[in-house]
Amino acid sequence: MATPANGGAGGGAGGGGEGGVGGQRQQQGMGQMLTGIIRIAVFWYFVSKFFGPKRPVAPNQPSTQISNLFHKGELLDMWVYLSEKEYFNDFSNEGAIVWHETNIPYAVWGPESTRRLSLKYQPSEGLKQNGSLFAHVFFARSGFPPDPNDPEFQPLSAFERTHPIVIYLPKSKRDKRKSLLGSTKNSNLAEVESQAVEDDGDYIKDDGPVEWVSYWKPNVTINLVDDFTRYQQNAVPPNIAPYLNIESSTGNYYPTVFFNEFWLLRDKLIQINETVTELPLHLEVGPISMTKWQLFLQIDQSFQIHRNYGSMLEGEADELKRVFLEGNPYLLAVTMVVSLLHSVFDFLAFKNDIQFWNKNKSMEGLSARSVVVNFVCQLIVFLYLLDNDTSWMILASSGIGCCIEFWKIGKAMHIEVDRSGKIPMLRFRDRESYAKNKTKEYDDLAMKYLSYVLFLLVGCFAIYSLMYEQHKSWYSWILSSLTSCVYMFGFIMMCPQLFINYKLKSVAHLPWRQMTYKFLNTIIDDLFAFVIKMPMLHRLSVFRDDVIFLIYLYQRWIYPVDKKRVNEFGFGGEEGNDESSSSVAVTAQSEEEKKTN
Repeated sequence: MATPANGGAGGGAGGGGEGGVGGQRQQQGMGQMLTGIIRIAVFWYFVSKFFGPKRPVAPNQPSTQISNLFHKGELLDMWVYLSEKEYFNDFSNEGAIVWHETNIPYAVWGPESTRRLSLKYQPSEGLKQNGSLFAHVFFARSGFPPDPNDPEFQPLSAFERTHPIVIYLPKSKRDKRKSLLGSTKNSNLAEVESQAVEDDGDYIKDDGPVEWVSYWKPNVTINLVDDFTRYQQNAVPPNIAPYLNIESSTGNYYPTVFFNEFWLLRDKLIQINETVTELPLHLEVGPISMTKWQLFLQIDQSFQIHRNYGSMLEGEADELKRVFLEGNPYLLAVTMVVSLLHSVFDFLAFKNDIQFWNKNKSMEGLSARSVVVNFVCQLIVFLYLLDNDTSWMILASSGIGCCIEFWKIGKAMHIEVDRSGKIPMLRFRDRESYAKNKTKEYDDLAMKYLSYVLFLLVGCFAIYSLMYEQHKSWYSWILSSLTSCVYMFGFIMMCPQLFINYKLKSVAHLPWRQMTYKFLNTIIDDLFAFVIKMPMLHRLSVFRDDVIFLIYLYQRWIYPVDKKRVNEFGFGGEEGNDESSSSVAVTAQSEEEKKTN
């Protein structure tokens, strides 16, 4: 299908709060989702092509083959009729025919094989009242009529396909968000913006009846598939069988007609109502290869699979297609490569983080307060996603992250269940390796001053969000404000560890493997900040993490590592003599005992 005449502009910049947070997650996950979609589509295509199920032929049944009734390069005539009836036989109605082409070579690539026509269609009153309209496309060998009542009509020389030009979609519900303080100077503007949900393809769940609205398809692309395969009559591949147009008397098939809507995006559809006087219609006919046709089908099928499993929301498929339509191909290739690297580094960072905390036997030099705060931040994000009806796959990922962060608290502190009251309560107690040295003192001092800054920023942003943004409820406002602060000011939580490193003049206790992978991911995020459209504040938020990691690297450079020091795993770097070896062994044994303290 040809690229739409007028490329849709990107979505407008949203305000802060819920829209900003959602936009950040969408931009960061776009490349990864794109890579997954393409990988699934290509894999599905080759599996269905080479390893598809084949029906065994019964011994008493002859092995017959079916083939295409037409030959490559054969000239075809085409008629396109528009009718509000699903079945068409009114060939005498000259007002119904909108397009007629002659001598179209079948399955031949060239200027003469592709024909185009643009017109304006005046809708009837019935069509304006949620009526239907169908395009009836007839093909016949050059010189033969499509009308079955014509004396020169030949059943083996003509075929027809019907395609709806009007599609019905559920009407977007009114956004339930409102200004919690009542009418403000920006409430009218925010209310107008909230009604634009329909343009993005996002629907607000409501308990009321679903109202359906008719939409006009401005582009209709008719592709004749270049397929001359001889299929076994009882073993047609399942991905092709639904599209074959079988002739009943011979058992052979007519040329496959594919109405290509792969590039027809949701925002290109035109809503039909009583005020519409004319509608644009762009028609195109041309050949399509078997491989390209199957690839389009498999990608659409993979989109549907992702939607069924909750890993893709409505409208995200159009955004991925828009990347191909409006994006630079070199930029797209770079995005796919760095997205793959980003996924690899994410996995390695996750693996090393689990290994570090699983083998860690001492909290000396590590910030236990930061571990607790990280869990709180992860829980806030999870509750925010739950409040905004996010797909279950994203919820599951965030929920697993919450469980891992809580598990880290169990490695950093003692967790006990207090059953003295009516309701059992969790009690947290510092480990001896953390409380009996300077680490706890420095950690408390750093969190004391950083909490002042953090509470001030959270309070200011919450007041701003309450005054100038809309929310579903007070609970939603609290979650939205806290989540936005987690995304914007979360880097502050890494500062206590910097302060502890400065006071202890050591960085040997840090999980450097995990931090290295995270630093590489930060560099990739920097690349995305340059090549992907995003708000300036989000672009700056990417570079703030660089500053923190650069400080970590500077500390690693200025604080030399004592190789004789026992690390977090209970092993020393130098074991040159028996005395040092025995010392390390004794220390390792004592550190093993600390694991339960």
